[in-house]
Amino acid sequence: MTELPCRQIHLDFHTSEAIPDVAAEFDAGRFADTLAAAHVNSVTCFARCHHGWLYYETKSDPERVHPNLARPNLLAEQIKACHARGIRVPVYTTVQWDHYTAERHPDWCMITEDGRIRGTPPYEPGFYRYLCVNTPYRQWLQAHVRDLFESLPAVDGLFFDIVQVQECSCRYCREGMLAEGLDPADAGERRRYARDTIAKFKREMTAFIRQYSGEGTIFYNAGHVGTFHRRTADAYTHFELESLPSGGWGYLHFPLTQRYARRLGKDCLGMTGKFHTSWGDFHSFKNPAALEFECFRMLALGAKCSVGDQLHPRGRLCPHTYELIGRVYEAVEAAEPYCRQATPLADIGVLTPEEFAAVRSGSTAQEIQTTTSRSVQGAVRMLEEGRHQFDVLDSRSDFSPYKLIVLPDSIPCDADLAEKLRTYTAAGGALLATWRSGLKPAGNAFALEELGVRYEGEAPYSPDFVVPRGAVGGGLPETEHVMYLPGLKVAADADAEVLVQVYAPYFNRTWRHFCSHQHTPSAAGTGGTASVATRDATYPGIVRNGQCVYFAHPVFAQYAANAPLWCKRLVLNAIDLLLPEPLVRIDGPSTLLAALNEQPDERRLVLHLLHYIPERRGAAFDVIEDVIPLHDLAISIRTKAPVNAVRYVAPAQGGLPAELPFKVANGRVSFMLPRLDGRQIVLIEFAR
Repeated sequence: MTELPCRQIHLDFHTSEAIPDVAAEFDAGRFADTLAAAHVNSVTCFARCHHGWLYYETKSDPERVHPNLARPNLLAEQIKACHARGIRVPVYTTVQWDHYTAERHPDWCMITEDGRIRGTPPYEPGFYRYLCVNTPYRQWLQAHVRDLFESLPAVDGLFFDIVQVQECSCRYCREGMLAEGLDPADAGERRRYARDTIAKFKREMTAFIRQYSGEGTIFYNAGHVGTFHRRTADAYTHFELESLPSGGWGYLHFPLTQRYARRLGKDCLGMTGKFHTSWGDFHSFKNPAALEFECFRMLALGAKCSVGDQLHPRGRLCPHTYELIGRVYEAVEAAEPYCRQATPLADIGVLTPEEFAAVRSGSTAQEIQTTTSRSVQGAVRMLEEGRHQFDVLDSRSDFSPYKLIVLPDSIPCDADLAEKLRTYTAAGGALLATWRSGLKPAGNAFALEELGVRYEGEAPYSPDFVVPRGAVGGGLPETEHVMYLPGLKVAADADAEVLVQVYAPYFNRTWRHFCSHQHTPSAAGTGGTASVATRDATYPGIVRNGQCVYFAHPVFAQYAANAPLWCKRLVLNAIDLLLPEPLVRIDGPSTLLAALNEQPDERRLVLHLLHYIPERRGAAFDVIEDVIPLHDLAISIRTKAPVNAVRYVAPAQGGLPAELPFKVANGRVSFMLPRLDGRQIVLIEFAR
């Protein structure tokens, strides 16, 4: 596996031809010194931008060099100066967005099913017209890559941007589909052909690159890494997870994506930005606490760090930007010994609906967040708030390392997945499924008898109500709690235990009968005792069958939508029933994040603690400004090996980690952390 540098910069340089004196203030020594002083050890620099201009002395395309480039070999100068200071320089080039090419070769552009060029209309600003790699553009791209290797002093790696699955109806795609016996008029077949096209392009390009470089890194960016990438992982040396929380991705996208990507056998790089909003936000600055949190969350979840910036057209780095980045990267560098060769630990696996929902690989983060992946976002939020250690999986993942598998809301089970889950539970694994998860693909019967429920149809009432009782209702009052989203009506098998019942309202809200401003209240009366008139409307809401628990409602999607505390409590209580000894327990607020890693060669566990609170202070996105300390955190870690010492690495302390008193009992080590200021690394060391 390619080992990536930990402190990277992604340096955009999309520069209009209408701007004069491009790179006129560039000084190679000052450029590299600024990066080195900011503790940067890798910077991705531009060969070709979305405007379509080149920033080096090309041997094959001199007409494409930026017309106002004052330093004709800018990229080569950047590479030489950075290499002299031990800084790696992967090379950026664009694929599907190139304004110069789209203007001069409209026959190379993607065509929508109604005959329009896909992307920016001709009289709107933007370079977002998509180019099709089934056209002769594909051959031009290979020639361009060859030119990079022949024209530059070194190419440490290649970053190909905008390599998305987008269906196309251009002449070349239609002819290609017909040659393969496909129907271009069928949207589903166009979609499959688009996926095959991008997969073939990536493998073909990687093989082409290997003629010139046997070790350089290769990454194809689509703005998201998801289940589609398993299919083409062999074309990548690593994964870069573009995820600017303020740029449309939000604070849930990175942990969801990284928890999946880190199990694909490649090193991962998290990518945020220094911008207040997103790419191209010139002269803006991310709040320091936010940048610190985003980078240290990358480390905690097993990724390296990358911060996006954009070089000013005149070619000079902003010193204030690199003061901001440098303060964070200095701390990242100090934390690296506790992150090298570290393996994230997890006892829960969460299947992602993305695999089953036909979410295209090229979807933007905003599109992904509005699909059925909302349910897995709710699961990620709940489990992180409960400090559970988990990975995000697909149906091809190995389930055996996990004590519990979670199927959030909409995981259909074909024969293969059902058999895999049956084998998993037979070997002692626990299962938590909600709503439609576990149904056969047709959606009319459960494929998993292990859940202990039978499908009877859609719930007849919505919203309806549950009354928490017993262990699964711990911390909640024993009275009706509304379930806003429609559930399923199920019957419990004779051997299964109904933990929670569903109670109906007087009636569904329609124009003929409605009550108050929203939904009709429960007809059962406070405490869930059904009246004679409504008793037939009760049915199971939560069912336990051995080591399996089933929820009839889409509780994860509900939590992603408006975060009812009772939904989270019910789920976390159910997990406690199935996983009584989790890897990590912490007595602290739900805003505290914890990630447990293992460094086998160092014979220690590494616990990352983060307490930064994103707030919706503006209408568009969340921000982090303040760091609120926590005190006297009681922590317990499940461990099998004898513990020799527990130490904490004080962020500002510098020297050796300080020791903490600890106790070991019943397979767990327990200790008290006196204070947490934003971030903390705790080492649980084993005897050598």
